[in-house]
Amino acid sequence: MPLRFAVVVFPGTWSDGDCQHALQDILGQRADLVWHTTRSLAGYDVAVLPGGFSYGDYLRAGAVARFSPVMEAVQRMAEAGNPVIGICNGFQVLCEAGLLPGALLRNDSLQFRCVPTYLRVEAADTPFTRECHEGDVLRIPISHGEGRYFAEADVLDRLERERRVAFRYCTPRGEVTPAGNPNGSLRNIAGIVNERRNVLGMMPHPERAVEALLGGEDGLAIWRSLVAHAVAVA
Repeated sequence: MPLRFAVVVFPGTWSDGDCQHALQDILGQRADLVWHTTRSLAGYDVAVLPGGFSYGDYLRAGAVARFSPVMEAVQRMAEAGNPVIGICNGFQVLCEAGLLPGALLRNDSLQFRCVPTYLRVEAADTPFTRECHEGDVLRIPISHGEGRYFAEADVLDRLERERRVAFRYCTPRGEVTPAGNPNGSLRNIAGIVNERRNVLGMMPHPERAVEALLGGEDGLAIWRSLVAHAVAVA
């Protein structure tokens, strides 16, 4: 029986169709587009906050979307232990909503970056990485202007201590260096999880790396991990 994924759509979201295609057409799951005014996600196994420019990124990226009615339902899903994944703008929304620490600032280049990047898997014990091994290198594209992860030093230290950094930008050989960092994120951080490890925010787009025809399938490792986890706990 397919899992049910709620793909949340805010005004300005534009990666919802890509997420739905990856989950439904490639992996055979059920993925519904859920409008931001929805107040309940009862019956869904996983919530997905896709990339885009919610509410035009007015004020700050994700700052308005965090007040949408659906975010109360997303919070309840997270508190219940269901997986929640925020991608790009979704990561920004999760930080604004307080579901993840830190903030996403303007790229250090002050330019929009839409390029393939390499990510090193730092923690393989999350619902999003269970099909990976620590040290695996995934080739997944980015597409953002405000993707530079920032947090105070004590927050960064805690993330490191609790092994909550899920992915770091790296070189194709897995070396974590400035050359492998496309936006200036502190400590090359590309994705983090919450304390319970069931909420992931990441800037790269795994939904755009699910078909060889379009450049690669490394994003499937993340989506398949989510499916395997949800099946295991169902």
